[in-house]
Amino acid sequence: MNAPLPADPAARIAALDWRGVLAELDQQGCALLPSLLDAATCREVAALYGQEAGFRSRVVMSRHGFGRGEYKYFAYPLPSPISELRTGLYPRLVETANRWNAEMGLATRYPAQHQAFLDRCHAAGQTRPTPLLLQYGAGDFNCLHQDLYGEHVFPLQVAILLSEPGRDFTGGEFVLTEQRPRMQSRVEVAPLRQGNGLVFAVNQRPVRGTRGSYRVTMRHGVSQVRSGARHTLGVIFHDAL
Repeated sequence: MNAPLPADPAARIAALDWRGVLAELDQQGCALLPSLLDAATCREVAALYGQEAGFRSRVVMSRHGFGRGEYKYFAYPLPSPISELRTGLYPRLVETANRWNAEMGLATRYPAQHQAFLDRCHAAGQTRPTPLLLQYGAGDFNCLHQDLYGEHVFPLQVAILLSEPGRDFTGGEFVLTEQRPRMQSRVEVAPLRQGNGLVFAVNQRPVRGTRGSYRVTMRHGVSQVRSGARHTLGVIFHDAL
């Protein structure tokens, strides 16, 4: 019998099969991070949405043509689980981020630790935190988009499903599209369960072809929620203007 996973996000990050995760990320542009949060932590984070304190802004998607539903951006200081996820996941992903940029011919390289990258963002005026909590009800959806908030963009981000499909909501699948040059777009639907994370490309990623690497453009969204309520935590590593 396998030992139960600890509740601590840092320990859960360390327990993941990172070789497999990064290989899948290279191949598909996204990769599952199973059991990233336990059920109790998922409920605690989702419950924060009903509070006013701890957030810097609230966005109603329909007012901006983003879809239907709403989300809130956390303020600094971030709640401890979100801060631990951000600082713990970044060092696992930075080598892939730097390699991807090299393959795409981009000059930007990222420092080994997240705080050093945040210092770079803040020096450029990107000082507003970007981790966010999303809330969907029946009929809500999120249009395909990219989370770009300024000049400095870390090329990977993580979404964590806080609700349980089939119990808390139906529908509401996480969807990614990959726009390939001179080809039709490829679609991926991520089969997430409560506590699972998905790491995926924010904007572009390299794909190896017969004549070397070429760039594809990624977008992500959420299909229509059919019933119930769906909460998601978004962990974005760059800050916003």
